Amino acid sequence: MARKVTSQDVAREAGVSRSAVSLVLNGRAEGAISTANQQAVREAAERLGYRPNRIAQSLRDQTSHTLGVITDSVISGAYGGPMLAGASVRAAESDYVLLVMGSDGRTDRSGEFIDALLARQVDGLLYAAEGMKAWTPPAPFRREPHILLNAFDPDGASTGVVCDEEEGGYQAVRMLLEAGHCEILALTGTLEVEATRRRDAGRERALGEAGVPARALVCGWEIDRGLEVGARVLDSPDRPTGVLCANDRVAAGVLLAAARLGLRVPEDLSVVGYDDDPNVAPQLGLSTIGIPHWQMGERAVDLLLEALGETRLPGGEVVVPTPVLRRGSVAPPSR
Repeated sequence: MARKVTSQDVAREAGVSRSAVSLVLNGRAEGAISTANQQAVREAAERLGYRPNRIAQSLRDQTSHTLGVITDSVISGAYGGPMLAGASVRAAESDYVLLVMGSDGRTDRSGEFIDALLARQVDGLLYAAEGMKAWTPPAPFRREPHILLNAFDPDGASTGVVCDEEEGGYQAVRMLLEAGHCEILALTGTLEVEATRRRDAGRERALGEAGVPARALVCGWEIDRGLEVGARVLDSPDRPTGVLCANDRVAAGVLLAAARLGLRVPEDLSVVGYDDDPNVAPQLGLSTIGIPHWQMGERAVDLLLEALGETRLPGGEVVVPTPVLRRGSVAPPSR
């Protein structure tokens, strides 16, 4: 087996000292090592295929350069994966890696996972939820540098990174109002979901400002419910000219119902979704509100790294804006 390349080999190849190699590859060379020698070290390391010994580095600086992540169902679920992807990329930019443990929705395993991660000497802890939820961090979690992602602490003591669901609900209505719609129906998600309550608050605020009556039906989250409820309301005498949907899957069901009834979108009916589901919204040309999962993951890691640097986080919610995606499913009403 070939001998492992060492920092001494790199130093010899670059014609510098071993300490110079350490400074350059650990990002501490500015002002201490000339630009030419920094370049020589990087080129020598690349030629030799040298990789720093992270275990030795951890022993020296008393950090593991790992962040422990506990999730509910992000790993096994259909949504939220970009949160962990964004977090992972941002962590790697600062030379950290994520150690992820998924509970598959079993809340009774949180304590077990916290103990396992702390036993592996992670530098900080992150709790990530697939859907926005309240989560009360247990005491061992709170004692470490930590952050919540797509979750919030009901007590407000811990910092949680969430998207602006209320503003998302507001902007969804604004898309229809700005197109001239006054006969608007909302097909909402189920009321036990935190995102539903916040989106409803934004919707009611927008309708109130415009003086437009609020009409809403609890629909749920799936295509078949969008098709069933959509067929009923679109075939009624007081058919709305614009429909706001709980998510893009419900919107897909409404589009199917409209097609079966001979209604054209957007000429006869405007439809707005939510989530910007990459497997639904772009293909259907659906105007929708996005959930900035990637940016939320990035922001959570940024804050956690600040906490590791002894910055005291403020607690409460850090809100990431929801993007508005205008495609082809909204137009002025025909009546």
